[in-house]
Amino acid sequence: MSTTFSDLGLSKSIQISLNTLDISTPTEIQEKAIPVILKNEQDVVALAKTGTGKTAAFGLPLLQLIDTKKAQIQAVILAPTRELGQQISANLEAFAQNNTEISIATICGGIPIKPQIEALKNTTHIVVATPGRLVDLIKRNAINIKEISHFILDEADEMVSALKEGLDEIIKEIPKKRRTLLFTATLSGAIKQLVNNYMSKSVITIEANMATTGHQGIEHQFVVVEPIEKLEVLMHFLNSKEGQQGIIFCKTKAAVNKLAKNLAINKFSSGAIHGSLTQGIRDRIMGQFRDGHINILVATDLAARGIDVKDVAYVVNYHLPDTYDNYVHRSGRTARAGAKGLALTVLQQEEVFEIPEFEAELGIKFNQYQKADAKSIEENNGLIWAKKIFKTKPNRDVSEEFKGQIKTIFHHLTKEELVDKILANYLAETTAKTTKTEVVKKKKKRS
Repeated sequence: MSTTFSDLGLSKSIQISLNTLDISTPTEIQEKAIPVILKNEQDVVALAKTGTGKTAAFGLPLLQLIDTKKAQIQAVILAPTRELGQQISANLEAFAQNNTEISIATICGGIPIKPQIEALKNTTHIVVATPGRLVDLIKRNAINIKEISHFILDEADEMVSALKEGLDEIIKEIPKKRRTLLFTATLSGAIKQLVNNYMSKSVITIEANMATTGHQGIEHQFVVVEPIEKLEVLMHFLNSKEGQQGIIFCKTKAAVNKLAKNLAINKFSSGAIHGSLTQGIRDRIMGQFRDGHINILVATDLAARGIDVKDVAYVVNYHLPDTYDNYVHRSGRTARAGAKGLALTVLQQEEVFEIPEFEAELGIKFNQYQKADAKSIEENNGLIWAKKIFKTKPNRDVSEEFKGQIKTIFHHLTKEELVDKILANYLAETTAKTTKTEVVKKKKKRS
């Protein structure tokens, strides 16, 4: 018989909220963490892969532990990005829909700080924050976290690697006699150091089935390409996934911008997010992606934290991630909530040796994706060309006289004849360009 949320010791009001949200069966990390957080007072390190329900694992018991008779802030939840912070807040609000006395404030960067300062003047029990904005509010004496009882680090591995300075300042501000709950997808050296420095010696470690849970439902593949064909191979893959949503990861902001521009030129339904974009633009792009108005998101690792879109069918590593941890987080964007997903890594020949290392470290198996042959790539480029024509808006500045002259040339052709002639012209021009490129290559080799 499967475990229920009532078995875990959650209150009736929270159970009613979960029923309303159609959440009936706890995930493994929830089943293991919730009773420990409710019934013990020790610090907790919870190790679970992305997409396994970590927010509910700490959020549900935390809501139950809040004393609404006390007006001060009792818990701080720290997230590495605004997107993740907003996602956590939205989940907590939903979980607490029958606990209206609990007040939750979201204080993240990228939006005006004054409304957040004003909101904190009201009774607040839980604060969900990004490190930078929380430090700013502390320096302005706009927030008091000196009496909190619970300090939660979500996506802690990203916090210590990218936002270490802000994290240190916050830890200095909170009481030493607090309870720390640390949730992470990977147990890196930096995480172990943080546990040693800032958590009690009697810390309880909880681990979900790391061998399978985080990668369950994900098919891991890699494809080997020459640098010159990388974009064309990617576009062939994307066309094969037309109508499905996916995320493409690049190492740098410049690479994100370049790839996003190429996809836009070729009329793919896509958008880009990275840290240098304004929060307004990031929110707009993320909203379009969540609502299904765009199918492809091009992103850097940090910008993509907090993306919890259930229908992401595939993830593409356009550049091999620098760390095993980043691979876990990237691939974890797909196969959410029990769905199936694909994680495709695009490699150059000199990078292939790293695949066995990723397999050994992460306990996964990669299969080689069969790269499209030259004829398939050529035909795919033709389809992209045709879609570009189809999606091109008419030029309203063209004079009626000139337009009439063009129509006169084509007026005797049937639709089929016109398509045949346009296609023949496209193929002839493509062949000419290919021949010219090959000639240039041969000349370079000779010289």
